[in-house]
Amino acid sequence: QVRLVESGGGLVQPGGSLRLTCEQFGGDFSEYDMAWYRQAPGKQRELVASITSDGTTTFADSVKGRVAFSRDNAQSTITLEVDRVKVEDTADYYCNSKLHDLTYWGQGTQVIVSS
Repeated sequence: QVRLVESGGGLVQPGGSLRLTCEQFGGDFSEYDMAWYRQAPGKQRELVASITSDGTTTFADSVKGRVAFSRDNAQSTITLEVDRVKVEDTADYYCNSKLHDLTYWGQGTQVIVSS
């Protein structure tokens, strides 16, 4: 059984940075494709960034150019950093882990971008 634990988030000022970390418990982390999704109030959940088991990354257009995303297989973690945050980055952020037909979600962490 895989469990995902997110940390980070909270209140961030516009123009600042946010940093989110997700740690996976259970499973061989290096085999999993990992991702961050977010869901803003009244909107559908959307992909923010993903990284495959071999390190290939993809990013939503909304964060391209201001995002850093990495995985640490030794620590079973992924880290998302978004710079120059905007009010539109306000959302609940969810960690996602996939292996073949198995998908796992974290409980979510709230990010509010506001002055």
